[in-house]
Amino acid sequence: MFATRVRVTLLVVLAGCSGLLAGCGHGRAAVKDEAAAAAFGGLPVVKIVVAEDQQRVDVLFDDQPFTSYRWEPSLKKPVLFPVRTAGGAVVTRGWPVEPRPEEAHDHPHHVGFWLSYGDVAGVDFWGNSSAVKPESAAKKGTIVHRGIRSVESGVRGHGALAVTTEWVLPDGKAALREDTTFAFSGAPGRRVIDRLGTLTAVAGAVPLPDNKEGALGLRVARALEHPSGKNPGATGLYRSSEGVEGDKVWGTRGRWLMLTGSLDTEPVTIVIFDHPGNPGFPTHWHARPYGLFAANPLGAKDLSGGKEVLNYTLPAGGTARLAYRLLILSRRATPEEIEGEYRTFLSQVP
Repeated sequence: MFATRVRVTLLVVLAGCSGLLAGCGHGRAAVKDEAAAAAFGGLPVVKIVVAEDQQRVDVLFDDQPFTSYRWEPSLKKPVLFPVRTAGGAVVTRGWPVEPRPEEAHDHPHHVGFWLSYGDVAGVDFWGNSSAVKPESAAKKGTIVHRGIRSVESGVRGHGALAVTTEWVLPDGKAALREDTTFAFSGAPGRRVIDRLGTLTAVAGAVPLPDNKEGALGLRVARALEHPSGKNPGATGLYRSSEGVEGDKVWGTRGRWLMLTGSLDTEPVTIVIFDHPGNPGFPTHWHARPYGLFAANPLGAKDLSGGKEVLNYTLPAGGTARLAYRLLILSRRATPEEIEGEYRTFLSQVP
């Protein structure tokens, strides 16, 4: 089923649509990017290079690195790290995996682009890292890579990686299975990661009570933090679909959240899009000025100051779909453009 769906997608890509699924309702910016792609000789060829002995899968655009799916045991969960713009600038913090000068050494569990949660049947998966003390590590959960289901590689404008992981409790038993497809697409000045996952409660009902720590996270580079006394040269600014800006976005709901800034001389816009089919839509934003850019669909009580309560539970054998898009543009986009991109996302990922 998966392979058939992706083959159909690839035919659409070759026809000039860089989205995940058929339905080329691109916003104006995407149309401009496709026109530019034609002028530059076409969309980039996306290669998915598997290196299981190194516990990683590299994603290349025209043989240049974009990101890597990595599952070294020290990470305590699979992550995409690092993540780059179309021009090659790294948008993610390097520490603790690949430290860079002057980076903040806080929250060692914030690595690249990832999904985890702070309370899964009473167990903290979010805060686990190799820096956790042994007596605390015994109480943390670990997301374990179990296998690669399929790969689509060598096609212009699109590539895909499908994987299976398990959310393993401290007693060694899996509470959740996660089947996720990462779809990578792009054009000049544009990169997209669609993260389409399904969580399944494999051993019984799994309570996921409201918790601040979650869930889809991106830890951004120092230059993309909000300006502060510790980092006065930072350039970042959040803005939500509801018009909330800066550090005021924390705890608010929104269909999307954009972060604009600059990496050296390259202007950058990074956006996370929530999907109406996800639990807790529209998501609360656990986005901090120090560089944590996260969507938390399950933490209503903590993020609303107690005004809302969700207390989500997956019944035994039950499933929950989590569909998100990460968009990275090599320019400063307007909120109106991002709203158009959101409509495109919904047309491509029903």
